[in-house]
Amino acid sequence: MIDGQFRIDAYAPAEIAARVESSGVSKVNLPILQTLVLGILAGAFIAFGAMFYTLVITDNGLGFGLSRLVGGIAFSLGLILVVIGGAELFTGNSLIVIGWADGKITSKKLLRNWFWVYIGNFIGAGVMAGMVSLSGVMDAGGGAVAKTAISIAQTKMAIPSIEAFLRGILCNVLVCLAVWLCFAAHTVSGKILSIVFPISAFVALGFEHSVANMYLIPVGYLAGAAGVSIDGFIANLIPVTLGNIAGGGVLVALIYWIVYLRKPEQ
Repeated sequence: MIDGQFRIDAYAPAEIAARVESSGVSKVNLPILQTLVLGILAGAFIAFGAMFYTLVITDNGLGFGLSRLVGGIAFSLGLILVVIGGAELFTGNSLIVIGWADGKITSKKLLRNWFWVYIGNFIGAGVMAGMVSLSGVMDAGGGAVAKTAISIAQTKMAIPSIEAFLRGILCNVLVCLAVWLCFAAHTVSGKILSIVFPISAFVALGFEHSVANMYLIPVGYLAGAAGVSIDGFIANLIPVTLGNIAGGGVLVALIYWIVYLRKPEQ
């Protein structure tokens, strides 16, 4: 509300940058337990989106492109739950770099947030993989959903490290832009619309999201995927995670800091 009137137009980019920075300052000052629990929730929320994606792309007969697009829209559920429901997602928290670059967040606080959120995301996604495996959901469609989960996990295992790193960068550019656009919106519907297109694009294009992989690879392993191992899981997760940090922290947060918040003396 401005001068007693409700504002319906989107926040300007400079205003978004200031709002993202303020949010980051609040995030790094949360107690560890709260940060961890919110991280667990985000891991579970992203897992729900990944579950939905797996089901939607199974035997849908739409062809490669349309199937990936519809699956991406379904996967958007995960970030919608994180943003609207309230949770701490490692990939989205790459935007905290904007406050770090501006000198309002220390390196220690930034790394502490990332560490506990990452651990929480891992726990939440892993628990959901175990629950889905035990729930019988993978038997849907005469076992077709399990076959899809296995195929997804095996495909991720086959991605070379440099490609996984680059796909991680591209993924988190889109994820962080989705979160960035949410800061421009005034309504829940506006935030949801801001999320759907960037997220469906990264999924359709086959980019790599570290938290999604914390669910997709273990659930494929539990479904019986051959060639999926703990070593392979870690070998995928490390370059994807580093790529996610570079994509969101450098190519979105740092760039926008330079454009909108950097002071001449900096």
